[in-house]
Amino acid sequence: MTMLETFIKPMHKEGIRFVAAFAVATLILFWIWDPLGWIGVGLTVWCYYFFRDPKRAVPQNTGLMVSPADGVVSLIERVVPPPELGMGPEPLVRVSVFMSVFNCHVNRAPIAGRISEIAYRPGKFLNASLDKASVDNERNSIRIDMADGRSIAVVQIAGLVARRILCFAVKGQDVRTGERFGLIRFGSRLDVYLPDGVEPQVALGQTCVAGETVIATIGLDSPQRMARME
Repeated sequence: MTMLETFIKPMHKEGIRFVAAFAVATLILFWIWDPLGWIGVGLTVWCYYFFRDPKRAVPQNTGLMVSPADGVVSLIERVVPPPELGMGPEPLVRVSVFMSVFNCHVNRAPIAGRISEIAYRPGKFLNASLDKASVDNERNSIRIDMADGRSIAVVQIAGLVARRILCFAVKGQDVRTGERFGLIRFGSRLDVYLPDGVEPQVALGQTCVAGETVIATIGLDSPQRMARME
C-alpha cells in the first residue's frame, strides 16, 4: 500500500451527492468570508471520509463470524431477537457495535448464508448507544440462515444523528461473509444476535473493524486462517 492509498480511500456512491453539496456550500462560504470557507473545506473532507468504503481482508474459514460494522462493542447481553424475524421467544446473545460519526458506516454481512427475512420498522432517534434504542429506534432487521440450518440476525439501528437506513440486500439473496449489504447515515449501531450456545469472542469496549474482526466462532475452524480482499 502506498502513502497515497493510506490516506485516500474509495468512497461509497451514496456519498457523492452529499460531498457535492458540502463542496458547493464551501464555495459559497468562501465568497462570503474566507475563514468560513476553510471551515467548509474541513466539513467536506469529513463528509468524504464518512462515506469511505475501504477494502477489507475478510476471513474465509468456515464458522468465523465477523463484525458487521466499524466501531466499539457497546453492549453484550441476552435479549429476545426482533419478533418480526420469526426467530422465536428465547433470548440470544446480542453483540452491539456502536458507530460514531467518525467511523466508516458501510455495513457487512457477519457470516455467509441466505437472507430469509428483511423487516424495516420506523421508530425514534434516541442515542444509539442506549440499550432501549434496540426497541424504540428506527431499525432494519435481517435474518441470515446458515448452511447448517441455524440462523443469525443483524439489525441496523438509527441513532441520534442518523435519519436514514439503507439496505442493498434482498430477501432470498445469498451473501458471503463480509459482503457489503447496507449503510447508515450519520452515526448509528449494528446488533448481531448469535445462535444459541455460541459465545462472543469480543469484549465490551473493544474496537471492531467491519469484515475483519472475528466476533464469534460457529463450529470448527482450521488452524490457519485464510482471507480475501473485499
